[in-house]
Amino acid sequence: MQTITGTDISFAAELLRKGELVAIPTETVYGLAANALDADAVLKIYETKGRPLFNPLIVHVHDAKQFEKYAEEIPSIVYELADKFSPGPLTFVLKKKNIIPDIVTGGGDTVALRVPGHPLALKLLSQLDFPLAAPSANPFGYISPVNAFHVREQLEGRIPYILDGGNSMVGIESTVISFEGNKVSVLRAGGVAMEDIAEQIQNSKFKIQNFVKPILNLESSILNSPGQLKSHYAPKIILKFGKMEKLLAKYSNEKKAILSFSKKYSGENIVAYEILSLKGDLHEAARNLFSAMRKLDASGAEVILAEKFPDHGLGVAINDRLERASS
Repeated sequence: MQTITGTDISFAAELLRKGELVAIPTETVYGLAANALDADAVLKIYETKGRPLFNPLIVHVHDAKQFEKYAEEIPSIVYELADKFSPGPLTFVLKKKNIIPDIVTGGGDTVALRVPGHPLALKLLSQLDFPLAAPSANPFGYISPVNAFHVREQLEGRIPYILDGGNSMVGIESTVISFEGNKVSVLRAGGVAMEDIAEQIQNSKFKIQNFVKPILNLESSILNSPGQLKSHYAPKIILKFGKMEKLLAKYSNEKKAILSFSKKYSGENIVAYEILSLKGDLHEAARNLFSAMRKLDASGAEVILAEKFPDHGLGVAINDRLERASS
């Protein structure tokens, strides 16, 4: 199969109508998209990525008004949060309607819905009469792609088209939230900080729960949300995550690559270096994270040492990705 990269939205839409896969840009990372209402097309996503069938997918729609087409019993707070954060990197886990095939939800009774904040993705969705299931456009478990080159590097010859929308501006996946009673639970830290969600709901009856750490990693388990597997986002080189001074002391004899927030560390046998934000900006660091991990993975190092980031704002999401990459 020949893989074409381009900006032809109409061509991408036609392929999707035919049940084909298309890599699409979003503000978070590039997604591997298929018609979410076509079980056979969705199966191609799992086969192409090597993704476990029990791991559910996010369904992308053009606007939050479409949530009611695919979900039911939607709490009012969903629309309040959507007014603030959508289009954007926030995903809502809701009780699904039967129109959503079970393969999309990993056999579960909830569906993850979001409105992507990328103009090409929104224009594409506006041309379709179906939503798009779209996990990250890379082999399962590897570093997520944030530009068309990353997608082509991993999936060339396996998909027909990559819709090129430039670099993803957020650079990490969406925050995923669910609702039970008057609790809003953060199932995956991501591009919207928990503090911002908490501020938005502070005058409502709803209260936010702390980030729910992923605990399910068994093929027999049903996950109610994407992004709950313990091991994910991993480079091919072993990655170690923690306090940099301790890591440098422990791996003093190995050839190592360094991933840091804003500080340059010194030490022996350092063969590659990536500083995510010299000015200490967590948004910039998140935007640069996956590209930096890919560069270090190609450095020839024996181990990648990644420091722990500040545990607030988008630092929570960055730490989450690095902790899983180290698993």
